[in-house]
Amino acid sequence: MKLNKILENINLPKDKWIGLSNKEVIQLKNDIYDLVSNAYKPIGGHPNLKSPSDVVGKLGDLFTAIDLDSDPNIDAVAVGKKKPAGTKYVALGHDGSKKAKSAAVGHNVSNLKKQGFYIEVSGKMFDILKAKGVPIVDDEEVVRKVLKGKKIDWNGDGTYSRLIGGKLHTKILMGKPNI
Repeated sequence: MKLNKILENINLPKDKWIGLSNKEVIQLKNDIYDLVSNAYKPIGGHPNLKSPSDVVGKLGDLFTAIDLDSDPNIDAVAVGKKKPAGTKYVALGHDGSKKAKSAAVGHNVSNLKKQGFYIEVSGKMFDILKAKGVPIVDDEEVVRKVLKGKKIDWNGDGTYSRLIGGKLHTKILMGKPNI
């Protein structure tokens, strides 16, 4: 089935973030994979995304997408997981255009300033979110509660190290988790 035919059934409005149903995520898994892969390419890829089949059931359980241009394809996606501390953003994706990058980051920033949304970040994304005023969670006790069940090594400066996708990553928690 061609993407345009699939999208006719999905009815994406222009310039508006919409939640995708499980059926829509399954239909769009290749496109979501491409968008997320594109966004994470500069850092060697997303640690939990190796193929389009990883999109469904492994990457996240909350998908929002936006169509920003004249073609019917989604241009940006935000992926989250429902957790006891709220919605944890686990990935974002974009088509590489400035408009899509800005939309993806802006969508996450808007939500991360609300109670019940949080994210683990490092590198450039940390710098971007910090500059946009997303709160930093640098309390070790709170971080451990939010990441309950995850083995973390606290670094004493608000960052921590933990295994993600089989590799050790240094992260910082941002947003307003429910604790």
